[in-house]
Amino acid sequence: MSKLKFKICGIKNLETLDCCIANNVDFFGLIFYKKSPRNIEIKDAQKLIFSSKNKSISSVGVFVNEPIIQLQNLLKILKLDYIQLHGNEDKNYISEIKKKNSIKIIKNISVNSKEDLLKIEKYPNADFLLFDYKPTEEELPGGNAKRFSWDLVKDIKTYKPWFLSGGININNINEIKNYAIPYGIDISSGVEASLGKKSISRINSLFQFYDSK
Repeated sequence: MSKLKFKICGIKNLETLDCCIANNVDFFGLIFYKKSPRNIEIKDAQKLIFSSKNKSISSVGVFVNEPIIQLQNLLKILKLDYIQLHGNEDKNYISEIKKKNSIKIIKNISVNSKEDLLKIEKYPNADFLLFDYKPTEEELPGGNAKRFSWDLVKDIKTYKPWFLSGGININNINEIKNYAIPYGIDISSGVEASLGKKSISRINSLFQFYDSK
């Protein structure tokens, strides 16, 4: 079995990025969504992306229903390694991005029932999938510190590599292997001291506690 990948989402400063690198985190997420407490400004994101180059970590830009033209322009500026689409983007949206960019795309699918997993077929041109808690109308698209029932992905049928996300923290991370073996785990609120504020000690503790066997 290949090594499980880790993604820490909502990185906003160099200290947190360096902590992720020290803990062999594979991906760091930069959130470009104004309503999120984890939103990052373009100039700050550029500094983190520049610092990450030639290191063992890849940058992921997270977008929510970003207008295509605006996203295309941002991709020219940011030089991201991956992008994650966390809104209502469809396969045509993904195709438009891929016409002008050789970038890997992660598409999120919000999950609350087995029926939600049927949406897998809607994204044949996504490179990765990410299964997350399904928010209510009053909640943000992601980063709600809530998990869905992992039983739902126990016998998942997809050939695409996929990430598990939603409410993952030090208290439940070792339970995941009892349900499924994802390609990767995506963590945000589970390593925060307060909303949108990553904690170095919590990141370190999580990886000290995680059982990779």
